[in-house]
Amino acid sequence: MDTEIVKIILAFVVLINPFSALTLFLDSTRGYSMIDRRRFARISSMTVFITITFFTLAGELLLRALGISIGSFQVAGGILVLLIAINMMNGEGNPVKPDQENVEFDDSIETMGSSAAAVVPLAIPMMVGPGGISTVIIYSAQVSDWYQKLAIIIAGLLIAVFCYLALMAAGRLSRILGDTGLNIISRIMGMLLAAVSIEILVSGLRTIFPQLV
Repeated sequence: MDTEIVKIILAFVVLINPFSALTLFLDSTRGYSMIDRRRFARISSMTVFITITFFTLAGELLLRALGISIGSFQVAGGILVLLIAINMMNGEGNPVKPDQENVEFDDSIETMGSSAAAVVPLAIPMMVGPGGISTVIIYSAQVSDWYQKLAIIIAGLLIAVFCYLALMAAGRLSRILGDTGLNIISRIMGMLLAAVSIEILVSGLRTIFPQLV
């Protein structure tokens, strides 16, 4: 189980990847006080954790309600994650997440305490997109007891903390890494994500075609 949790954390890190949201965070919090910036980052990180927790607990039920087998969902999710990985390795970013340059904010957001922008689009879908959600559902559907589901939730909590720390260090990281550094990180994470996607895809094929084992 320890190895599986490492895989889950690795998948969460490369799929959620808060580094991809640093520019959006800086743009949306420009002119904010440190207190407001921390609040913004905290809301986004909590949203990441809540989303992971929700789909960990309800993901399998959603699949059953829709009549989708876990094997079919694993194959579909594996293909989706592989496409994301290929795009990341090509330096094209995550194709199922919005382009930061095209994200616009409503001026009324400031009057709402910026809570709306912290949730959408920063947390969802900028950090937790379709790839991350499908991966959570796949891993949660593969476990059989509450201890293992709790382990996934704990992994989600660790990723949420990582997101918070990355957002709070956004300005410093952007200056240190620059566009080139962030691009290199994206490509490396893409390679790791490709390996995760193959694991998911192979597992799904084995579930659908047991004779392959």
